[in-house]
Amino acid sequence: MSATTHGTTPYYYVPSESRHPVMAAIGLFFVILGAGQWINGHDWGKYSLALGLVWWLSVLFQWFRDAARESEGGLYGRKIDLSYRWSMSWFIFSEVMFFGAFFTALWWARSHSIPALGSLDNQMLWPDFKAVWPSMAAGATGSPAGIVEPFQTVGPFWLPTINTALLLSSGVTLTIAHHALRADQRGKTIGFMWLTVLLGFVFLCVQGYEYYHLYTELNLKLSSGIYGSTFFMLTGFHGLHVFIGMLMLFFITLRLQKGHFTAERHFGFEGAAWYWHFVDVVWLALYVLVYWM
Repeated sequence: MSATTHGTTPYYYVPSESRHPVMAAIGLFFVILGAGQWINGHDWGKYSLALGLVWWLSVLFQWFRDAARESEGGLYGRKIDLSYRWSMSWFIFSEVMFFGAFFTALWWARSHSIPALGSLDNQMLWPDFKAVWPSMAAGATGSPAGIVEPFQTVGPFWLPTINTALLLSSGVTLTIAHHALRADQRGKTIGFMWLTVLLGFVFLCVQGYEYYHLYTELNLKLSSGIYGSTFFMLTGFHGLHVFIGMLMLFFITLRLQKGHFTAERHFGFEGAAWYWHFVDVVWLALYVLVYWM
């Protein structure tokens, strides 16, 4: 986080007891309870889910507001800054492992599962099975048992390529904003931050249109065999991370407009930038491995 030091900054700031952790846990309890009941056919579950989300988001808003006030009040010194940097680094590392699991699933299906199903050992089970990737018709890779509807695959042109250009451009505008902040050019920083947020929003709109196109015209769905499930798990979770990153940048921009952060101390900005650049890198891997290969 960032702070303008007022008075003496403590060696390591220890906040007083807070209600926020237990209140956030209560909100998450209602989220999990409601989601579980809703998907099992209990209509009241959606109200519990909505209540839990509103409760949880309200707690997060208050929690982050208190952290920003502590930061701007000069309570965060070098040790706190270092702990935030380590925390964000480990968080991004956990996200690398998260996406690594799905990329590994994609690799395993293509390199091991499908060739194994097409081997001589399985010819008696599915004599007409074709061990090719990806499948475009029931009875081939998509559905050896003939239970998956025929679908068409998606290539890199043009929507995925447009989205690649959008994300790469957003990485450039964010870097320009960062350099402007370090040069103490707040107006320039805010302008390029808003441009970065806009590019992220347009990316999500393009992806939403792509999903509509896939469902309505290509019949490609989450249930379209291993191809459909890995495609939507990877692109869907990445889209969720873009949305989260866009919100982070949005609130950082609002803080910049309120005068928060300085040229020397602005880890709140840097942490959001780290996350956004991570999202960019994941998309590049996804763009090559999912859309091109």
